[in-house]
Amino acid sequence: MTGSTKSRLSSLDAFRGMTIAGMILVNNPGSWEHVYAPLLHAPWHGWTPTDLISPFFLFIVGVSISFALSKRMAETGLSASLYGKILRRSLILFALGLALRLLFRFDWAHLRIPGVLQRIAICYFVSALLFSRMGIKGRAAVTIFLLSGYYLVMKLVPVPGYGAGVWDYQGNLCGYIDTKFLGGHLYKPQFDPEGILSTFPAVATTLLGTLAGDWIRSSRNVFRKSGGLLAAGILLAASGLLLYPLFPINKQLWTSTYVLFSGGAASIFLGLCLGLMDGLGAKKWAYPFLVLGTNAIFVYVASTVMVKLLILIKVSTSQGAVSLYSFIYERLLVPWAGHLNGSLLFPVLLLIFWTLVLMPFHRRKIFVKI
Repeated sequence: MTGSTKSRLSSLDAFRGMTIAGMILVNNPGSWEHVYAPLLHAPWHGWTPTDLISPFFLFIVGVSISFALSKRMAETGLSASLYGKILRRSLILFALGLALRLLFRFDWAHLRIPGVLQRIAICYFVSALLFSRMGIKGRAAVTIFLLSGYYLVMKLVPVPGYGAGVWDYQGNLCGYIDTKFLGGHLYKPQFDPEGILSTFPAVATTLLGTLAGDWIRSSRNVFRKSGGLLAAGILLAASGLLLYPLFPINKQLWTSTYVLFSGGAASIFLGLCLGLMDGLGAKKWAYPFLVLGTNAIFVYVASTVMVKLLILIKVSTSQGAVSLYSFIYERLLVPWAGHLNGSLLFPVLLLIFWTLVLMPFHRRKIFVKI
């Protein structure tokens, strides 16, 4: 589907492109045994740069909701077609997430039902519906309710055999609910980082994005908008850090402090991009990210399929058959880059490949929309 770049916010597209590039970078090392520490998730409590990628994308989804739905609502009002489009997009995203799991390995009995695209679908659906019915104050109130309610539920509701207020991997309420309702369909036997209960605060992350989008759409000067995002981001991130002793920052549990901290970081990042790109007009540096960001879901799905194919295709060697994925890493990259740098170079080459593929799309204003 084609579109016009005139109506697009360059800073948001670049931010989305950097985020999707981060996803590809951390999800596809040449070897999981050789990865730089910042490109790994925190083992449990705490955070690394990698732990900011998922909330950044949900935050961006929220900003996009503000822009896209406000325009459509101005044209058609609260019509059946509006809600139909919200539902259709949500179902397609959820189905894509399941399809990527089943691709080349159809195992419905052990299919992981939660996932990245599935969470995006749910958060988009709920946040879009709330945006259509509520103003800024209403969505801010819902965000506060979700974050405080999640903390109280995690703190006060006991888990059989463990009690209440358990933040550890074993015995936390999120894992208990997931195994109760999705047992056998999780990322790990007793826990899923995109599970049922932790999706509620993930919705709050998306709602923060809608509030940021409303601020950017206002008639204020671009530098005032940028400054407002920076100030709000600093306040949110500081709040998350200050409340850490009360409720640890934890990506896998998607804790309320994690929402505050990562949402603040996203606001700061977007504010910097907004001031630099849409305020000062400095956009050339971000061209590769603009290319990726204007077709983010497409490149995420396409790169995932490509990696699955690289793993599926076998190459004969003197030591036996190995996957094309392993062959590229072990035989082409490791000999001259080493294990650690070769492992990093693998997803970098993947990003370069997809940037080159999508450059004609960007030049011709072809944006694959769901």
